[in-house]
Amino acid sequence: MRILLLVATLLCVASAPAHAWGGRGHRLVGHLAESGLTPTARASVDALLQGEEDPDRRSLAGIATWADELRSHDPDLGRRSARWHYVNIGEDDCRYEAERHCPGGDCVVEAINAQAAILADRDRSDAERLQALKFVVHFVGDVHQPMHAGYAHDRGGNDVQVHLRDGTRSGRGTNLHALWDSGMFYPLRESEETHLAELAALQVEVPAADGPAAWAEASCRVAITPAVTPARATVDMDYVYRWRPEAEARLVMAGQRLAGLLNRVLDGTP
Repeated sequence: MRILLLVATLLCVASAPAHAWGGRGHRLVGHLAESGLTPTARASVDALLQGEEDPDRRSLAGIATWADELRSHDPDLGRRSARWHYVNIGEDDCRYEAERHCPGGDCVVEAINAQAAILADRDRSDAERLQALKFVVHFVGDVHQPMHAGYAHDRGGNDVQVHLRDGTRSGRGTNLHALWDSGMFYPLRESEETHLAELAALQVEVPAADGPAAWAEASCRVAITPAVTPARATVDMDYVYRWRPEAEARLVMAGQRLAGLLNRVLDGTP
């Protein structure tokens, strides 16, 4: 019963438009990135993270959910950064154009670029650079969740209601966005440590010469795949089993790309 209640809670929390992957997914991205940092980049990250009062936050995994928590502990910044978590390009065949899709820089693509620039600027204060690091870690995770780069008309799948037949008597009421968030990892029973080891062992091809715009376009192509949107409102666990490998591959991509971005910004690695 406790497990079922936990799953229901995760699905409900994940249904908010600004959330992607849930806490587990974002932490996994942070862990994966940490293993790919150069010594110089790791030293810079560690130095900045010393500004975190909570020792549990002094890692990329520890700060990975910070941007989703702003609405409770810093509502003003939460409102100002709300549009930085996603970009809607599904209606335009997943071709990103900054002027069309990101006016004023208010989307995940330009937010990654802008916050990475702040992180790279040694003339900025440590507090500014730490905040930028926290945004970058979270947004790189966000842009790899397909629903964060999908259609505008359904708000990234939030308006696509889905009833998941999960083996319980009544099933679970959720939506497509939430299903691609925490729902994809139901009914996993292993710890995050075990899940991390499994993800680290996956062989995932990650294009080297790309950037946030290309990441968003690739996520969008998943989101608009016809089979991703269920033909019926009721789906069974076969949907989860079919698409979980795609979701996990995108977590691995996010971790590797986050490491690459931090290495370039903090160590000058090409």
